[in-house]
Formats: sequence, structure tokens, C-alpha cells
Amino acid sequence: MAIWNPWKGCHKLSEGCVNCFIHRSDENKGIDTNTIYKTDEFAKIIKKNKHGQYLIKSGEFVYVCFRGDFLIEEADPWRLEAWEMMKERSDLNFLFLTRRIDRFKVSLPSDYPKGYEHISVGISAENQKTADFRIPLLKSMPIAHKLIILQPMIESIDLSAYLDQSIEQVIVGGEQGSMARPLNKDWVVSIREQCIEKQVSFEYRQVGSHYLVDGELKKINQHMLCKVAREEQMDYTPEPAAY
Repeated sequence: MAIWNPWKGCHKLSEGCVNCFIHRSDENKGIDTNTIYKTDEFAKIIKKNKHGQYLIKSGEFVYVCFRGDFLIEEADPWRLEAWEMMKERSDLNFLFLTRRIDRFKVSLPSDYPKGYEHISVGISAENQKTADFRIPLLKSMPIAHKLIILQPMIESIDLSAYLDQSIEQVIVGGEQGSMARPLNKDWVVSIREQCIEKQVSFEYRQVGSHYLVDGELKKINQHMLCKVAREEQMDYTPEPAAY
């Protein structure tokens, strides 16, 4: 997997952002995350070596804006060029996650969606309120591959009204850090059951630093969050449809 940050920086938008690990890690380095800036790797995905070959090899999965939001307001002047570069690299698979899906059509190429089928978009939601606002917007957009990311999940969420074959995957994760709000395993089990009922892929990405299991609050080391989630063996992939 490659990471491409054409710009960096973000603003806290909703409750899920309260303990954002990006803001926290930037603060420890003396960086103001609220300053949005175009990076020196802006053209990374189209750069070539001396032989004229792309530095990022064909078939690679590229995570876009790991340290920011692709749809943030300050990036409006740069986004069209970013879309054009992604279209040029149709041999790559791109993914960006956003809490600003309501801004998806801002700085959108005039030829969209033709030629952009290799780009996946996921919305991040942390509670029922943000899920109810962001998921209908995601479903209404002309996006080839749509994902729902419930991370950090801070309360029980009902997705049953939204899950169908237009949603390729639901990913759940808890919050990390000493101030993390607890993740209740029962919430995760419920989302998994909702996905199974609607035949939607489910991934348990990570538990929370504070993990509530059968009424017991467990403290999980940050380096073990993904491992503990994997050990739960809760991931689900639907069987291919029979024709």
C-alpha cells in the first residue's frame, strides 16, 4: 500500500474528532494541524524514474489524504488537479475517507464519473447522528465503490436502513489513546449481524484503547488494538452470488 498526501491538515468537525490521533501526534511535534497546506508530494502518483516508468507501480493500492481530508475547504483550489492525476493513474486503486461527504461535488471534474471507476470513497461516522447525515449523502453520489467507516465508534449505531449492495464494506474501529471513549463489543457484534443480514462485507479494524466486554472495561495497549480485533475473528465476506 502507498500513502499519498497531496495536502495535509484538518479541522475537527464532529464528536469523532475530539481525540483525533493525527491532531495529537502533530501537537507532539509542534505542528498546527489546523493549517492546511499543499505538500511537496502533490504530484507523487504521476512521478516517473529516469526510464520513464511510474514510481508507484501498476496495481498498487493508494490511500489518499491519510493526514487530512480530501474534501476539506482549503483544498478546493487544488482538488481538480488531484482528480486529474488519479484519472491518469487508472492502473492504481485509490481510497479516501471523509467526514465531509456533503462537499463531494465541490471541485469535481466535468467528466466525472467516467474514468474514475478505480476510486473508492468511504465516509467516517462515529454515532447515529453522523451516520444518518453522511450515509444518505454517500449513497446519493455517483461513486463506483462506497464504504462506511465507523471509527471511532462511540455509541451503538443502526445501519439497517442503509445497507444494500451499493455499500461494498463496513469497517468498525474503536478510539485509541488515554482519553479514548469506550468501545462496547456488543455494538460491534450488532453491526456485524446487520452486515450479515444484508450480505455486506464487514471488517473489524481495531478495538478501542478502552474496550468494554461483557460489562468489563479492559485497557488495551495501543500496539495491540488491531491484533485483538483480529483475534475476535469477526470479519465477514459474503459468498459470491450464484447464477
